[in-house]
Amino acid sequence: MRPVTLFTGQWADLPFEEVCALAAGWGYEGLEIACSGDHFEVDRALAEPNYVAEKRKTLERHGLQVFALSNHLVGQAVCDHPIDERHRAIVPARVWGDGEPEGVRRRAGAELADTARAAAQLGVRTVVGFTGSSIWHTVAMFPPVSQETVERGYQDFADRWNPILDVFDAEGVRFAHEVHPSEIAYDYWTTSRALAAVGNRPAFGLNWDPSHFLWQDLDPVTFILDFADRIYHVDCKDTKLRCGDGRRGRLSSHLPWGDLRRGWDFVSTGRGDVPWEDCFRALNAIGYDGPISIEWEDAGMDRLAGAPEALAFIRGYNAITPPTAAFDAAFGHEHD
Repeated sequence: MRPVTLFTGQWADLPFEEVCALAAGWGYEGLEIACSGDHFEVDRALAEPNYVAEKRKTLERHGLQVFALSNHLVGQAVCDHPIDERHRAIVPARVWGDGEPEGVRRRAGAELADTARAAAQLGVRTVVGFTGSSIWHTVAMFPPVSQETVERGYQDFADRWNPILDVFDAEGVRFAHEVHPSEIAYDYWTTSRALAAVGNRPAFGLNWDPSHFLWQDLDPVTFILDFADRIYHVDCKDTKLRCGDGRRGRLSSHLPWGDLRRGWDFVSTGRGDVPWEDCFRALNAIGYDGPISIEWEDAGMDRLAGAPEALAFIRGYNAITPPTAAFDAAFGHEHD
């Protein structure tokens, strides 16, 4: 059965040792480790001979495995335009440097390449993350945006990411892009376009997270089936839709997470509107056998209650495994 893991990004305020103890105590089988806080530091992994070994010892002490690294926050800065104080708050100081935008982008790209090298040292073959986008700010298409401008955005993505992906190839590691608003691939058609922009190279695949699809009216099941060969990792996060009262809209009015005036919100896995059974049956249909990672986000619920509840919920669906034979296979047998 596929292992169920905990993504540590939303727990980066806690020491890695404490997160390991919590996850193991709840019954998680492993972690998707974020390159945040003291959970995993890429520069130290490459510079300090014992760093990776010590991380492995910590995991082993708690009976946990690691199946993926996440470097979402640095990945955001690779292509983003503009680069501003929002990025300064989420990237390491060595990546921010003097804050000059192009320098930040280049250092972020170098950090992603180093993440592939560090992942290989850790024995991990998947890095999950974001790409950023130089054209997300044009998504409203006004003032008018030409298709030439859009195409330049995809070319910028390819120019910046292909050298990074060359390092991923050299290290035997894959990048799983999380399809997400603010990225170069944020819905179905932009995903197709992003894959084509990098020549559909195997090093660039997808992290399937249905929470970003629902409020865009995208079908998470269709996404699994149509991009079957690109689903490299799965994050289980849930979304609750609250649109339809004539006041709450899809764009959520610049209101903070948890504000009930929003048209949608992230909620604890199992408490939203994701059609989980259909999704897991689709994952079975494409033969996905990788980790099922719970990314826990809910502004209205305590995480110490939510994370174990989400694990129990997802385990029920993860237990749905394909049969060894069709249910009607016995009907044709004659009995003496």
